[in-house]
Amino acid sequence: MSQSLIYRDCPVCDSNAAQPHWQKGELHIVRCGRCSMVYANPVPAEMATGKFYDEAGQDYYLSVDKLESDYADVRFERELRLFRKHCPRGAALDVGCSSGAFLFQLRKRWPADYRILGTDASGPPLDYAESRGVAVVRGNFLENEELRVCAPFDVITFWAVIEHLAEPKRFLDKANSLLKPGGLCFVLVPNVRSFATRLLGRRYRYVYTQHLNYFSAPTLAQLASAVGFQVVTIRFTHFNPVVIWQDLRGGGRDISNLERAQLLRRTTAYKQSTVMKPLRMVYSGTEKLLGALKLADNLVMVFRKR
Repeated sequence: MSQSLIYRDCPVCDSNAAQPHWQKGELHIVRCGRCSMVYANPVPAEMATGKFYDEAGQDYYLSVDKLESDYADVRFERELRLFRKHCPRGAALDVGCSSGAFLFQLRKRWPADYRILGTDASGPPLDYAESRGVAVVRGNFLENEELRVCAPFDVITFWAVIEHLAEPKRFLDKANSLLKPGGLCFVLVPNVRSFATRLLGRRYRYVYTQHLNYFSAPTLAQLASAVGFQVVTIRFTHFNPVVIWQDLRGGGRDISNLERAQLLRRTTAYKQSTVMKPLRMVYSGTEKLLGALKLADNLVMVFRKR
C-alpha cells in the first residue's frame, strides 16, 4: 500500500465515529457508528486521486482478456436490460466508462435512440474507447467544465465505479447537476450484504485496496437522497460461484490483475457456450433466488433527479 495516506470521515453521513470492521494486510475497513456505512480508512492517496487508474491500472483495463470480455455481447446484458426498461432513448453519459464497452453496446443495439458520451480518470482506456467510435471527454469528473457544455443529460451511469471513489457524494452531486429535471442515474456497486461477503468476510477478493466503499442498500439510498435523488428501483444481481470457491480455498490471498482478467474471460466463455446451457439454467435460478433474498453479489439502484 502507498505510504501516502488520506484519512476521511464517513462518505455517506460525514460522521467520524467509526469502529474497526475488517483488516486485511495494511487495508483497514471501518463501520460508521451513525449510519453503518462500511468503508476504507485511511486510503492510499493514489487511489483517492485516480492516479492509480491512469498509470498502473491500465495493464488490467487494456489487457486482451479484459477487452475481449468487456466487448462480448453477453458482458452487460443485465445492465442493458435494466437500462433499456427505464430509459428507452436520450443523451447518456457513462462516468468511469473505461474502454467504452457499455456505450459501444448501446450504440450497436439501438443506434438511433441514444447520444452517447463517456468519461474516465484513465487516459489509455479512453484512447481505446475512441478507437471503437465512442465519444469521450477527458479529465477529472468533478472539475471538468466541458461536461457542462454537453449537459443536460437524460441519464448518467456509474457501473462499478463509486466503490472506488474517496468522495462518492461529490460525484453523485455533480451527476445530479448535469441531469435534466426527472433525469435518471444508474449505480451498480458490490453488495456488502451478499452471500459471498457474509461467507467470506475479509477473505473475499473484492475486499481490496481499490475498493474504498462497501455499500448496502440503505447506505447507498441514503447517499443518493443526500444529493437530491429519489430511488426508482433496487435490484440485486450477479453471482459468481467460481470466485467463492477460489476464495474459500485461497484463504483471502491477493488476486493479481492478470488472474482477475483471466477469470472474467472464462466466465464470459461459459455464458457463450452452448454446452454450458444446462448449467446456466441452474445458475440463473440460483442468481434469481439470491437476488430475491437480497444476497446477490451486486446491488443496482436507479435514481431520479427530483
